[in-house]
Amino acid sequence: MDAILGSLTEAELELVREADSERLADLDEDALIDLHTRVRRARNKQVKNYRRRAAARVEETGGRGKAYARNARRRAKAEVFEELLSTVSARLAAVAHESAEVLKAERLADAEVVRPVVTPPVQKLTPQLHDRRPDTPDRRKRHASTRAAGARRQARRDSR
Repeated sequence: MDAILGSLTEAELELVREADSERLADLDEDALIDLHTRVRRARNKQVKNYRRRAAARVEETGGRGKAYARNARRRAKAEVFEELLSTVSARLAAVAHESAEVLKAERLADAEVVRPVVTPPVQKLTPQLHDRRPDTPDRRKRHASTRAAGARRQARRDSR
C-alpha cells in the first residue's frame, strides 16, 4: 500500500491523511459526513477511471486478461479509496449511533417530565350497525351488477 501512496496526488494524499484513525476520532458527526462524501467521490472517480482505462485496453491488448495486468496501478488506487471509505463509514456509523442514543435518551426524559402517565378510559364497543342507506331500485341493480361481475370473474379463474 505504501507504494501506491507514493503515486497519489497531493490532494489524494491529503484525503488519505484526513481519514487516519487518530484524526477520525476527533471529528464530529457533521465533519465525518463531509469527509465521507469527499472520500466516496474520490473512490467513485478512481473506479470510473480504472474501468474506462481497462475497457480501452481490452481492444489494444487483445483480451480482458491481458488488460487486467496492465491496469494494476489504477486498480490499486481504487482499492485504497475503497478501504478509506469503509473506515470512514464505520466511524460515521458509530458516531451516528451514539448520537441517536443520546437523542433517544433526551426524548424519553422529556416525555417523562412533560406528561404524566394517564390511562385512557375504557370505551365500550358498539355492535356493528346495519346499512342505513335507502333501498332504491337503482342501488339494488348496482349491487346485483357488482356481484354478478365478481361471479363472472371467479368463474373465469375457476375454468383455467
